[in-house]
Amino acid sequence: METTLFELAKPFRFETKIEYSEGGIVSKKVIQKESGNVTLFAFDKDQKLSEHTAPFDALVQVFDGEAEIIIGGNSNILSTGMSIIMPAGIPHAVNALVPFKMLLTMIRS
Repeated sequence: METTLFELAKPFRFETKIEYSEGGIVSKKVIQKESGNVTLFAFDKDQKLSEHTAPFDALVQVFDGEAEIIIGGNSNILSTGMSIIMPAGIPHAVNALVPFKMLLTMIRS
């Protein structure tokens, strides 16, 4: 069996599986399938994903820190323990207000 970052059938905490990179954004695939992806991100303060759209709904779950998630021009401040759904086809952007970690789940339909 191939060893991966996320061992099957073993408990873990997402926030311990990724580290911050000074002045950068780190991403790690948790699951990548035809039906969808689950990706873990760590953003340093002031790092951004510029406005873009996605063809599928996406769920963001914040595990550490605080970020501004802009969806369709509306600003949403999310902190540890909060989540938001970004609808398909609606422009969205992510701005790290402080270092933060999030899980992005995208399900294709």
